[in-house]
Amino acid sequence: MQDSRLSELARMIEGWPGLVSGSADDLVADSLVLLDHLGAARRLVDVGSGGGLPGLALKIARPELDVTLVEADQDKAAFLVQASARLEVEVEVVARRAEEAGQDERYRERFDVAVARALAPMRTLVELCLPFVKVGGRLLAQKTQDRKTHDEEAGHAIEVLGGHLESVMPAPSRARSQGVVVVVRKVAPTPAAYPRRAGVPNRKPL
Repeated sequence: MQDSRLSELARMIEGWPGLVSGSADDLVADSLVLLDHLGAARRLVDVGSGGGLPGLALKIARPELDVTLVEADQDKAAFLVQASARLEVEVEVVARRAEEAGQDERYRERFDVAVARALAPMRTLVELCLPFVKVGGRLLAQKTQDRKTHDEEAGHAIEVLGGHLESVMPAPSRARSQGVVVVVRKVAPTPAAYPRRAGVPNRKPL
């Protein structure tokens, strides 16, 4: 049943204009490399979920997860609502910018794990994601090795936001032969000033 629903998710993604470029089957498989890194996590937030990758795919593979999908684009958020209903997968879709949702007490520092795939450069990504993660939780960022995913630039942003770079793990897939998972541990609360207002993390990364 899981495999058939993952295949159906891929078909739905390919049938919805503008969601992804490339093979949806390969992108779903790429999302599932995170399964080995979830550990005992119960609450997961997918920031910038797009077509539900990786969050919706992970929910299908791990039904016990409590999954929230944050997606600012209203068309993509509508896809997430439709896809989860058709696949009979219970998730929460938050159709808001990460900068806004990350300041909402319903979501701020409430999750064991935040995941992000193709969201933003690392310095921006950590500001958009770490505010959702509770102390002791982790951020799992899917990146490509040759794009300086764990360079010293991001170290300052990670520290400011209450994180610690734990590891960079090889995670190749059909979609990304040089794929890695950047693991950031949340070691202290994120200061109240972060995330900054909408658009600022992209324009002026830490």
